[in-house]
Amino acid sequence: MWQCPKCNQEFEKEDQSHLCNETSKLINDYIDAQAEEVQPLLYQVRDTIRAALPDAQERISWRMPTFWSGRNIIHFAAFKKHIGVYPGVEAIVNFRDRLTEYKTSKGAIQFPYDKPLPLTLIAEIAKWCYETQ
Repeated sequence: MWQCPKCNQEFEKEDQSHLCNETSKLINDYIDAQAEEVQPLLYQVRDTIRAALPDAQERISWRMPTFWSGRNIIHFAAFKKHIGVYPGVEAIVNFRDRLTEYKTSKGAIQFPYDKPLPLTLIAEIAKWCYETQ
C-alpha cells in the first residue's frame, strides 16, 4: 500500500494518480461549506458514524464525506431537502423494514430535514456495512 503524503489516502499502486486537493479533503471543510442550518445535522451524522466505526478513516470520496477501512464503508451528503446516506444496495435490502418512512433508492437513503434524524438506525447501518460488506 502507498499513502499519499499530502492527503493521506492509501492506494494499492505507488504514486497512484488521484485528486489531492487539500481544501476539499477534510470532512469539516465539506460540512462547513453547507447551509448554516444543515451543518449541525451533518455533524450529528458524522459523530454518530464515527462513534459506530471508531477504527475507520474519514475521507472525501465521490465528493462526499466517507468512512473507509480498506474500502468505502458508508458515505453521507447534504442536499436541498435532505441528508443522503449511502450504505449500498445490500444495506438498503437488509434494513428495508426499518426504512419504510424514508425515501430509498438503489444504495441510498434520504433523511428529510423536517424529521428527526434516526441516529441509532444510522449507527446500526454503519456497523452492519463495516461487518458484512
